[in-house]
Amino acid sequence: MSPLPRFAKTRAVRLAIFGLTLTGLPGLALLPATAQAQSQAAYEIAPGPLGNALTQFGVQAGVTISFDTEQARHLSSAGLKGSYTVEDGLARLLANSGLRAERQGNGGYVLVPVSRGTAVVLGATNISGQILGETTEGTGSYTTGSMSTGTKLPTSMRETPQSVTVVTRQRMDDQNMQSLEDISTYTPGLSLRKTGGERPQFYSRGTAINNILIDGLPIAYDTDTLGTSTLAMFDRVEVVRGASGLMVGAGNPSGTLNLIRKRPTVEPQVSVTVGAGSWNNYRTEIDASSALNASGSIRGRAVASFTDKDSFTDSYSSKRQLLYGISEFDLSEATTLTLGAYYNREDNPGADWSGIPTRADGSFLPISRSTRMSPKWTYWNKKNQSVFAEIEHRFDNDWKLRLNTTWLRGDMDMLGTSFYRLDANADQLNLNVGRYTYEHTQKSVDGYVSGPFTLFGATHELVLGASYRTDKTDDGPGGGFLNDPLIVLDPANFNYHGIGKPAIDYNWSRTGKVDQTSTYATVRFNLRDDLKLILGSRLDWYEYEQSTVSGPYQFGAEYKATREYTPYAGLIYDLNDTYSVYASWTRIFQPQENRNFSGSLLAPVTGTNYEAGVKAEYFGGALNASLAYFQLNQENLASPLAACAPGVNSCYEASGEVQTKGVDLELQGMLAQGWQASVGYTYAGAKNVKEGSGRFDSDTPYNLFKASTTYRLRGDLEKWTVGGSFRTQGSAYTSFGVAQGGYSIFDLMTGYDVSKNLKVQGNLNNVFDKLYYQSISNPAGANIFGDPRNVAVTLRWSL
Repeated sequence: MSPLPRFAKTRAVRLAIFGLTLTGLPGLALLPATAQAQSQAAYEIAPGPLGNALTQFGVQAGVTISFDTEQARHLSSAGLKGSYTVEDGLARLLANSGLRAERQGNGGYVLVPVSRGTAVVLGATNISGQILGETTEGTGSYTTGSMSTGTKLPTSMRETPQSVTVVTRQRMDDQNMQSLEDISTYTPGLSLRKTGGERPQFYSRGTAINNILIDGLPIAYDTDTLGTSTLAMFDRVEVVRGASGLMVGAGNPSGTLNLIRKRPTVEPQVSVTVGAGSWNNYRTEIDASSALNASGSIRGRAVASFTDKDSFTDSYSSKRQLLYGISEFDLSEATTLTLGAYYNREDNPGADWSGIPTRADGSFLPISRSTRMSPKWTYWNKKNQSVFAEIEHRFDNDWKLRLNTTWLRGDMDMLGTSFYRLDANADQLNLNVGRYTYEHTQKSVDGYVSGPFTLFGATHELVLGASYRTDKTDDGPGGGFLNDPLIVLDPANFNYHGIGKPAIDYNWSRTGKVDQTSTYATVRFNLRDDLKLILGSRLDWYEYEQSTVSGPYQFGAEYKATREYTPYAGLIYDLNDTYSVYASWTRIFQPQENRNFSGSLLAPVTGTNYEAGVKAEYFGGALNASLAYFQLNQENLASPLAACAPGVNSCYEASGEVQTKGVDLELQGMLAQGWQASVGYTYAGAKNVKEGSGRFDSDTPYNLFKASTTYRLRGDLEKWTVGGSFRTQGSAYTSFGVAQGGYSIFDLMTGYDVSKNLKVQGNLNNVFDKLYYQSISNPAGANIFGDPRNVAVTLRWSL
């Protein structure tokens, strides 16, 4: 019998299918349905959205629960703690919801309105779907049931034909993740580099991630002005590795991070979090959500987070402030308007402009990790302000229209020092000072329609949309002071207290602008019940210009790409109810300002991603696994020419080609009741095809392995949760002679439920106090120490 199309009923049905096939885990088995319903089991389900609570209950109880999406759309549950039978547990979860659970002949349950004696007609045994929804908050899970970052289609991880990871709210809390730097540190396949204390850059498959998404809208990732300590307002981070041109248009073939905001709830919920840790690290966070009128048609949520901490580096501290608010308005049963804003500020007195230098030959200095290499009057401050709006209309035929827009302004004010060498072979360093102010303003708007259609007797899904993005930069005034007379420093004996604050000559400013207009389409063909084909295409019109406003430096680069075509193709074949194989092919482009012999712009650099693999869903989707082989080709990279036409200062030819081959292996989700884990291994080896088989982008380690897990103890110790993480990476070296061998880091965590509403958690990071550089660069600087051993204690109260 052919199951109902998975997305044809998206608006009408949200399922939790929890029949677990546990024969693959030794010592675990399901009870017969009758005995299961009468036996008691211990449950630990936090208050939150009703759908999420039912999801967790079904996973832990091993039962099938079917319910109508619209019934549970704005309902919350008080949660469940203690030992209950299945029916008693369901009754408590559904208390005051207006719903009750009716047991079916197959052992599953269907939700029935209390005021009616008939069940919702759903045919629970004939519908397939994910056990988890999109929202991860309150699920306790390390995976999700649906994501849309790869193709804009809401698909499960198994149905997404690329390597994907979802960092859920539960995992962020367990590992005490506070920033995007933490996300990149602990997410499989990602690595972190820094060109200064406050300039993190994320890498995937050997290239930098230069675009991120916020609720699906592309944002240019700017290391100078964009604050990254904003995780308190997000439900999850969806990560796609490889080219993601269908979602972002222009960029590198590395991947993207999609930051999904927290949403309001109908039932009141409040949480207060306080934390304290090494180096005077203090944090307070308040998160409150509720309906704002009696009917629940207006809902709101507010998040405030404040952090004040020092650093293991002398005289380096930071203050973080985040204020986030969001409201939802049901204009009708079919139309929802969302309005929101956030303000983020990061003040960093004592911040490095660059980092730690080495000797001239690239060898590391024999110095302590606390050694300061910049004067105490330096700073790097960022301020971000954003407002956003969304409107979604759901048609009766399961189609929907969605319009999403955002405005984001990032400001930077910095005063810093960096090093340089007049003599590349001498160990003496010269000091450079500069002060700069940047203002970057981004605006994005995206609109699309999506829904099912019928062709050749089958139901398929279609997305049609268009977007526009502009990014304006107003940099300056700014300027530097090259010491006159020159200050020559011995890096092994540098006294930062002795450097006086100089006067700055504000001698330059510049402006720039990016305009990008796009149209796109994605279609998912259900060729058979077990065979799906995803096709996508995107057209982009991209223009960039930059010009000098004042000063001796000449800024005047401009380039564009017209009707740049980005294709996407993915094929997924279900081997059975658990395993699927897939293959995908997609591209992305990056315009460049380099010019050819005669002065004309070179064609954009293109990145093509080929990928094939196998994916699996266990326990109804509570555990996801994947194994992939990928190949990434970058073409049209600029290679310099020895001579140019008259009037052309520098010229290149588009002849460079880099090929990256590798494998991705990942497991994320529930291994058993109370046991969550995320494990991933990535090998990505890059070489310059035109220049032989030598290693390309050696700054990035070729081998990455990362594992994180938590386990809730049983019996008399059920109030305790224990866990930890382990990450290891291979060697890396730069073209400047700076090299670092592979290293491994261990972290531990434990949590204790003081009461139903209060939990205390401890995190011990870098347990063995490994000395390592988090990123390496050149002998003059931008070599950044990793954090020494540190501890954090967190108390979280929730209602």
